[in-house]
Amino acid sequence: MDKLNPWKSILKPGELTESRLINAFLDGTFPINSNLPGERDLASLLGVTRPTLREALQRLERDGWVEIRHGKQTRVRDFWVEGNLGVTIALAQYQDPLPPDFIANLLSVRVLLAPTYTRTAVLNAPGKIANYLSSVEDLEEKAEIFAAFDWELHWRLTLLAKNSFFTHFMNSVRRLYEIVGIPYFSYLKTRRHSRQFYLRLRKLAAEGDSEAAGELARQVMSESAALWDEMAKKDK
Repeated sequence: MDKLNPWKSILKPGELTESRLINAFLDGTFPINSNLPGERDLASLLGVTRPTLREALQRLERDGWVEIRHGKQTRVRDFWVEGNLGVTIALAQYQDPLPPDFIANLLSVRVLLAPTYTRTAVLNAPGKIANYLSSVEDLEEKAEIFAAFDWELHWRLTLLAKNSFFTHFMNSVRRLYEIVGIPYFSYLKTRRHSRQFYLRLRKLAAEGDSEAAGELARQVMSESAALWDEMAKKDK
């Protein structure tokens, strides 16, 4: 059982097959741009039925790991170039250690998106934002608490901005917040930085200052990326 989550469900055969194949792509057992063995041989190698293998391969194709070519062998894509968010989430889950710039790159995406949805959210519903942030002083000094709170704050901001693209993006990276957020918020300095952001955003929302809220989000997201880089260098 998973020590962190003793109630975590056991992987189904298709999920386990998918996990094994992802690990095989990452460790070079099946290199990028190579062809997988035929269906019968690969199913035998993995110890699963052919329908189970097909189910796993279909999910891997959806996320950009493989290219299924009818009448030809399945190709391992260059997932660094051809993959989508599914690959990114899997990398956070399976790759250990993570690529050096993984968290920095994720934070840089927030620098681009957060100012827009934060400004619009404060414009649309300042009271709801101020109300959600009413208890930030009471947040426990635990990395997992901060990671969950931070994701929900940004998710709520996207909902209040009424732009479904932003909301879908936040839903897509929720698992990343669980995996990456805990290392980020494991530092007292990063938690203090985020708590100050929440307090300042609450004040601006109460004042209905949407422009200043958007600028605050841009500034803080940029600082977060620099702060992570600083903390990561200290650990080396």
